[in-house]
Amino acid sequence: MPETTAPNPRDVAVWIFDLDNTLYPVGCDLGTQLGRRMREFVAQYLDLPQDQAHVVQKRYFHEHGTTLRGMMLEHDLEPTDYLDYVHDLDLSGIPMDDRLGQALATLPGRKVIYTNATTKHAQRVVRHLGIEHHFDGFFDIIDAGFVPKPNVQPYDVVLARHDIDPTRAVMVEDIAQNLMPAAGLGMATVWVRGGRDLTLAADQIQHVHHVTDDLPGWLLDLPSQS
Repeated sequence: MPETTAPNPRDVAVWIFDLDNTLYPVGCDLGTQLGRRMREFVAQYLDLPQDQAHVVQKRYFHEHGTTLRGMMLEHDLEPTDYLDYVHDLDLSGIPMDDRLGQALATLPGRKVIYTNATTKHAQRVVRHLGIEHHFDGFFDIIDAGFVPKPNVQPYDVVLARHDIDPTRAVMVEDIAQNLMPAAGLGMATVWVRGGRDLTLAADQIQHVHHVTDDLPGWLLDLPSQS
């Protein structure tokens, strides 16, 4: 997989971080919890058995980018109750990694979280990790008008909202497909593979500039952070 020279942090004005499975390891059980709660909500809302709700949940995710957007488009769901329900998660399974706080503290430039979840959920997670003071802002699914990554429209909105020059920005994500619009806008991109054995499609590979299984270690190894 091609990889460009690691960015010099002094040349980066803004770091845009995804949240889930990016700022903490993919092996945590949050994804399992989230999937279960989405399935439960779909089952209750559509009066379906759990197994059928699971099929609907996955189909909407693949067809619309998120289960939420599918429910909104197909069933006129008002999103607030859904978002509150699915993000009521137990965070105790997220391990602490002092290296992440150290890396963020030494990293010049503003830091923004851009998530398909909610700011409320993001704030809970970064408080749990003890890194909330490192971030200058949040951009969530509500700010995006409920249009999820990797649709390109919200990328334009986050750049305008947070006054970001994409040519001086780095985007960090665990889903390689979500890096495609970022690279297209001129950002450098980092894919947090997290040890997963995933093969990227050709159109994804060219938009991934850096790959890491260990985000804190990768950030700490960047040159000229002072």
